[in-house]
Order: sequence, then structure tokens, then C-alpha cells
Amino acid sequence: MATRADAPELPVRVRAMTIEAEDVLSVELEALGGALPAWEPGAHIDLVAPGAPVRQYSLCGDPAASRYRIAVLREDTSRGGSRHVHEALRPGDVLRVRGPHNHFALQPARDVLFIAGGIGITPLLPMVRRAAADGIGWRLLYLGASRSRMPFLDELAALDGDVAVVARDSGRRADLAREVADRPDALVYACGPERMLAQLRSLVPEERLRCEYFTAPAVEYEPGGTFAVRLARTGVELEVPPDRSVLEVLREAGVDVLTDCEEGICGSCETRVVEGEVEHRDYVLTTQERAANDCMMVCVSRAACPLLVLDA
Repeated sequence: MATRADAPELPVRVRAMTIEAEDVLSVELEALGGALPAWEPGAHIDLVAPGAPVRQYSLCGDPAASRYRIAVLREDTSRGGSRHVHEALRPGDVLRVRGPHNHFALQPARDVLFIAGGIGITPLLPMVRRAAADGIGWRLLYLGASRSRMPFLDELAALDGDVAVVARDSGRRADLAREVADRPDALVYACGPERMLAQLRSLVPEERLRCEYFTAPAVEYEPGGTFAVRLARTGVELEVPPDRSVLEVLREAGVDVLTDCEEGICGSCETRVVEGEVEHRDYVLTTQERAANDCMMVCVSRAACPLLVLDA
């Protein structure tokens, strides 16, 4: 795997679109010939739609189904992806997808605490179903502005499990510290706004917390020095100064790298590291994946050595 841009694009057809909540549409995608690749809870796809930027969406349907389902929140401040889905996409349209990819996989555990904020329910919904099917201990805390804006409440209500829905307009507030303290040995899976995730990072040890981010946390890094990147496929060596990212330098050299967020949270620009040590600055890789030192997110991460050799 050199870059996500190398991943094959599969043609799919929009089979159905459903209003799941205020400003939230679900989209069912079916294969055009053959079968869609299998996936596990926590996975997402790259949606490649004509006239719209490539965007990543969590798969929120049933992994055993023959179709993919995503849910898209309409955002007025989006760069065009969500607006395109809501305003232009229609059943019968043909698009392409890459993936699935999964940096948020559900790991084996005896107890899991799921915490969703708004549209952050999408990657967690299949995880909750899997936990329920596997008979492990779990609890879901689902937070939102109002129930009218919280998708999949009916599907959650049908589960025989510990689901707590807390909407701000009801006057209730969730006590995250108490939730975490009540399950001291649980793995915590969370997806939602940064303020919620920041509080969880202060409450949960790193080894027990798994987060899926909408936006990158505000972190200040030392500028660092200049280093070199060698492209293993061609032998070309490039200089990366302190004020430029590896991604910018690769682009300038004509290397095709798929990108989206450019903040280290989506995983689109993941590139394999052949040699060298990485200073990881992303919010995608786990502690174990960072320690393996065999890939990096070139939009934000840098070298912790004079030379990095990349499979590019």
C-alpha cells in the first residue's frame, strides 16, 4: 500500500435515500456487478461523486448485508461533500467508492463504553450491534442537541441493551466523569465534537480510549528542522523544510496522494514507510500502530531522523 490514491475505485448505484433525522440523510449503495468488499464495524469508505470532493463516511449498516449504508449530516460550512449528497444525489445515481478502510476497529474486550455525539453515532452503531451479538458488556451514551437531530434512535430502541439518550433541549446533561468512573475497566469508543473528545482524553487513559475525530485537536508543535524524503519507487530525494509538510513536497514533485482533511484525522494520505523514524502527529493511528513505524499520515507527521524512505 503506497497511498490511498492507489486503491481501486468500485462503481456503485444509489439504491435508496432516507431521512433519518433533521438534516441527516442515509444513503444505501449497491454494487454494479459482483459483490461489495466485506467490512467490519468502525470502517469507512471514500465516496467519489462527480462534481464533488472526495469525502470519507462511516459505514453504519449491517456488515452481513450486501449493500453499504452511510449517513450524511448536512453542514452549511462543508467544503461541498455534504451539500452534494443532500442537494444533488438521487436514487439511481452511479458513483464510485474506495475501501473500506478501518482505523477505528472494535477490539476484543470484556466491557465497552460507547459515547456518541450527534452524527458520531454512525461508526458506533455497527459496533453496538456487534457487542450485543457477541454478548459482551456494553453501554451506549448518545448525546445530541435534540432528539429530532439524532439519527437511528428507532434502531437503538430495538436493541436489548444499555442505551442512554441525552438531548440538551430536554434539560438533561451527561456526566462523562461519572460514566467513565462507573466502568473503570472498559474500553471507551467515542466519536463526536472535539469538546466532548477533549474531556474524554482528560478522563480516560490513552490505552483505553479510541476516538474518531471530526476536527483535529488544537496542538502546538515545535517547528523542527529540515529533513529528506526519498521515494522508493524512483529513488528521487526531496527536501522537506520546517514550514512545509511532506504532503506539500510530494505534491510538488508530482506524486499522487489522496487527501481530504489535511489535519491528520481522516487517514486518506496514509503512506507506507520503508525506512526511517516518524514523528507521528496524526489522530488516526493507535499507539501500537505508531510503534510499528511502518506508515505515516504525510499531511501532518514529520521525520524524527534525517531521512525517511517512503513507498511512493
